[in-house]
Amino acid sequence: MKHTLSVLVEDEAGVLTRIAGLFARRGFNIESLAVGPAEQTGVSRITMVVPGDDQIIEQLTKQLYKLVNVLKVQDITAIPCVERELMLLKINATTAMRSEVIEIATIFRARVVDVGDDSLTIEVVGDPGKMVAIVQMLAKYGIREIARTGKIALTRESGVNTEFLKLRALEAKM
Repeated sequence: MKHTLSVLVEDEAGVLTRIAGLFARRGFNIESLAVGPAEQTGVSRITMVVPGDDQIIEQLTKQLYKLVNVLKVQDITAIPCVERELMLLKINATTAMRSEVIEIATIFRARVVDVGDDSLTIEVVGDPGKMVAIVQMLAKYGIREIARTGKIALTRESGVNTEFLKLRALEAKM
């Protein structure tokens, strides 16, 4: 299972290296990593997606707390969150098929950010499921390049799990 960890750290040189080293020494992979300033001056938020079961994540959390610059570690996998990623896709798009590609992008609320003679570059922002879906839809045109950020996430203050609500809405339609 994949877990999303939100880690608050002191914003000092070498903190990310120490965290990555901790994972590497224990043979764990970090599938996604995003780092940026947090709400407090001098503090950064690291959002990581890490594969592993609950026991492994608990052990990693304990190890992270042993690092001097780590202030808080939270496994937000099962907590209602707002999750987003950014992806840029460069798609083959001749003049003849350009309108089809733009139509698909519009359905996913993506934006065309660059136009070439035989390609379009599209910017997509959304949850990880949206990223997978648009890539599947555009694959038939030929994807030249993909650049994708790591997942960022914040817990929902409302506590409402939108994934649960989506499932309920689907069940009601059936």
